[in-house]
Amino acid sequence: MGRKKQGKFVRPDNKGKEKRHKMKGKSVEAFTEEMHTAFEASLHLEEGAEAPQVKLPCPLAMWELGHCDPKRCTGRKLVRKGFVRNLRLNQRFNGLILSPMGTKYVTPADREIVAQSGLAVIDCSWAKLEETPFNKMVGTHPRLLPYLVAANPVNYGKPCKLSCVEAFAATFCIVGFEELAVLLLKKFKWGTVFLELNKVLLERYAACQSEEELLAVEKDFLTSKPEEEEFDPFDVDSGVECRNLNRRQCAPEDDDSSEDTDASEDNEDEAEDEKTPSDTESRTVSHHDDEEEETE
Repeated sequence: MGRKKQGKFVRPDNKGKEKRHKMKGKSVEAFTEEMHTAFEASLHLEEGAEAPQVKLPCPLAMWELGHCDPKRCTGRKLVRKGFVRNLRLNQRFNGLILSPMGTKYVTPADREIVAQSGLAVIDCSWAKLEETPFNKMVGTHPRLLPYLVAANPVNYGKPCKLSCVEAFAATFCIVGFEELAVLLLKKFKWGTVFLELNKVLLERYAACQSEEELLAVEKDFLTSKPEEEEFDPFDVDSGVECRNLNRRQCAPEDDDSSEDTDASEDNEDEAEDEKTPSDTESRTVSHHDDEEEETE
């Protein structure tokens, strides 16, 4: 009396797993609604209302390499305020990663990736790029930012040398989540100047339908000759402040490009934190949909 012969084992298909994977994350509509809620809550904080908890609709992260002055680093300030979490080297991030190792540019097509998996930056000094271990900051979606001009106090007016908060804000604007860009930039006195300096470019980038179109916009901007306005330095009613034409203009002092914000601003921020009672202090948190994964 033998056992009943069993049929050949057939491995079940992965349709269920694929379905679960597709359902993971949130829709753009749900993200947009949460973004509006977070933005409104941040406005209440500015008006001095009761401090609600401001919850970002997606995780923000950064790899911090210790190149910058902690008191002047915009990324570290965002970490202290609870907007951003630190990542370790070799720790994987599944969202969009702004990195020089990217081969594609940020476009509006990245909207869903940001909504579902978040955004990460690399906090390193522009003067130490060759020493930065980019191969240890890994993820699925590395990206480059197109041409933009910095507004931070150290690199003001310099092309492409953006601080961490400017990189976050630029990406949010390009993918169509401008309210999150404003929310982050308002944590710095000079923050919204970044949007003013790059208003035309950001709007044109956000309207692109493909990477090719975005690069064409960038090329057109860089090759087009800016219109020169007629200007009379002796017109006292022009509203423009002029330097003394009889004096030689002094050369600007060199700045350390590894520092991207004003130290006095950060000291004021720390003093404000000390005055605020811990039991009434509002806290800004980031929502993490996925657990952190380690690379082998």
